[in-house]
Amino acid sequence: MAVGKELKRRIKSIRNTKKITKAMELVAASKMKRAISATLASRPYASYSWEVLQSLSGIKAETSHPLLEVRTPKKVLVVLVTSNRGLCGAYNAQVIRETIRFIREENGRGVELSFVTIGKKGDAMLRRLGQSIVATFADLPDTVTLRDIVPIANMVTETFKARDCDRVYVVYTDFVSALSQKPHIRQLLPITIESITELSESLEPRTKNLEPNAEYLFEPGYEQLMPILVEKLARMQLFQMLLESRASEESSRMVAMKNASEAAGEMIDDLTLVFNKARQASITQEISEISAGMASVS
Repeated sequence: MAVGKELKRRIKSIRNTKKITKAMELVAASKMKRAISATLASRPYASYSWEVLQSLSGIKAETSHPLLEVRTPKKVLVVLVTSNRGLCGAYNAQVIRETIRFIREENGRGVELSFVTIGKKGDAMLRRLGQSIVATFADLPDTVTLRDIVPIANMVTETFKARDCDRVYVVYTDFVSALSQKPHIRQLLPITIESITELSESLEPRTKNLEPNAEYLFEPGYEQLMPILVEKLARMQLFQMLLESRASEESSRMVAMKNASEAAGEMIDDLTLVFNKARQASITQEISEISAGMASVS
């Protein structure tokens, strides 16, 4: 019964693996609920903030704020959002594929690219490709707060204001549902009507109660409030993109672990069936040998 012992060993190994994947599924489901709640709760504020920026840009198109300055894109800074860990299905593969496509397009235009990575997976990929990495942030907590992303936002905005880059893009994953996540490349800086409209349209189906084209009264005045508002609202957009990515990551991990647990269960059933057949064949063979021995003696 060497075959039977090998099958029992494999069944035991797969059953232990199933326990691990089931535990990881439950943990991911718990984290997913918290991440989705935070993402959905912040979407109305993020959409309102883009609406405010759109109204501000429409009031005074001639504003000279550095974050609104449109320049010819010769140097581009890309913020890449991935996960620190694997076992999350196609989450990292999708956003990395989108990043590689973007790199090829920009290199074809002669644009110089540099990257800020959030997550170890994207950082490892870019290092393999030999890309320039300005900074890496791999120690963000599972529950991201606005305070956690302040260093990232400050570094990005200061780099743009210092003219070390002409545009800032964010490559992240937009959360649609537990079964669907879509990678996107959004322009964060400079803030333009086009970039505002693009993100507002992506948020609009999920924030239908917002009132567009509102009129705003500024106190103490437009020129005093504009620098503060622009930087804070740009920071909020980066925060929203990280929330979307975190919800997408945990959803993808939960689904991947659920599929792994189901696959392990199916493998256990198949191997159990094979084991039972092998054992039955062994028993039948022993009975046949005993019967043959008795017949020969008689």
